[in-house]
Amino acid sequence: MVMHAVWLYKLFRESILTIPGRLIAIIFLWFLVLLPLITIEPSVLRIITLASIFTIYAASWDVLAGFSGQINLGHALFFGVAAYTTAVLNKYLGLPIWITIPLGSVCAVTVGLIAGMPALRLRGFYLGLVTLAFPLILSGVIFVFADFTGGEQGIYGLSRLSNSRILDYYIILTAMICSLFIMYKLTDAGSRMLRIGVILHAIREDEITARASGIDTAKYKLMVFAISGFFAGVAGGFYAHYMRITGPSILGLFFSFQPILWTIFGGLSTVYGAVTGVFVLYPLVEVCCFYEIGEHIRFILLSLILILTLIFMPEGIAVWIRDKLEVKCQRCKVVNAITRNFCRACRAPLHLEKRGKK
Repeated sequence: MVMHAVWLYKLFRESILTIPGRLIAIIFLWFLVLLPLITIEPSVLRIITLASIFTIYAASWDVLAGFSGQINLGHALFFGVAAYTTAVLNKYLGLPIWITIPLGSVCAVTVGLIAGMPALRLRGFYLGLVTLAFPLILSGVIFVFADFTGGEQGIYGLSRLSNSRILDYYIILTAMICSLFIMYKLTDAGSRMLRIGVILHAIREDEITARASGIDTAKYKLMVFAISGFFAGVAGGFYAHYMRITGPSILGLFFSFQPILWTIFGGLSTVYGAVTGVFVLYPLVEVCCFYEIGEHIRFILLSLILILTLIFMPEGIAVWIRDKLEVKCQRCKVVNAITRNFCRACRAPLHLEKRGKK
C-alpha cells in the first residue's frame, strides 16, 4: 500500500507538477468537482452544467475538423439526431434514460457514417458546404412529420436525469470527463497503444501522401465521422434530458457554428482548446443575459472577443497561454516549464536562442 502511494506521488510530481498546463487542468477539474460545495445557486449550476454538455459537443467537432481536416459546417445534425431520438424513445416508448441516450448516440453514429460518404470524394470547403445542408434537411423532415416530432414546439416533458440538480451536475460532469479522455486518447499522435491519432494527423496534413503510404484514408475518414457523431450524440442526449425538451432550434445554423467559434477561440486541434473556449465564452454570454443591456450587446461582445483573438492569438487562447508557460525540449521532445533552463529528462539547454544572444 505504501509502495503504491509512493509510486502515485512520484507519478503526480513528475507528470503533472512539472508541466504547468496539466497542473492548470487538474486545478480546474477540482474546481468543477467542488463547485456544488461552494455554491448551489441554480443559475450557476445550470450554466456550468450546460457548458459541460457543450464541451463534449465542441470537442467532437474538433476531433473531426481539427485532427482529421474534415470541415463540417453542419455539426448540429449529430446533436439533433441524438436529441430527437432520445426524446422520441423516452416520450412515446417510455424507455429509461440509461437506454435512450446510448441509442440516441448510436443513431448519431449511423447518421455520421451516412454524412461521411461525401467525405470520400470531397474535401475542404466543398465538404463543408455539403454538410451545411444536412441540418436543414433534418429540419424539413421535422416540420413535415410535425404530429410526431412536435413541429415548432418540439418534444417536451422528458424524464429528468435525476431528482436532484446537484446529481444532474455530477452525472454530466462525469460524462464530460470520460468523453474528453477518450477523445484525447483517440487523437493523441504520441500514443503507443492507439495509432489512430497519428493517422488522422497524416490525413489532415496531406491526404494524397497518406494514401500513397498505404493508409486506407476512406476507412479512417468514415471512422472519424462515426466517432465525432457518437460524442456529439452523447451531448445531444444529455441536453434533451437535462432541458426536458428538444426542438428545431438545435438544428439552426448558429448552433452548428457555435462549436466552431468555441474551438477556434480556445485552440484548434487540441481537446483542451474546446474546453477553454466553451467555459470562457458560454458563461460570459449567459451572464450578459442577467442584465438588460447585456441581452442586446452579448453577440457584439462575443464577436469582438473572437476578432481580437484571431488577430493577436490566431492559434487560440489556450495554445497562446500554453506557449507562455511551457517549452518543448528540442532533443527529446519532453515538455518542460518555461522557467527551467535545462530539460528535466535529458538535461539539454532549453533556451538556445536566448543563450546565443547573450
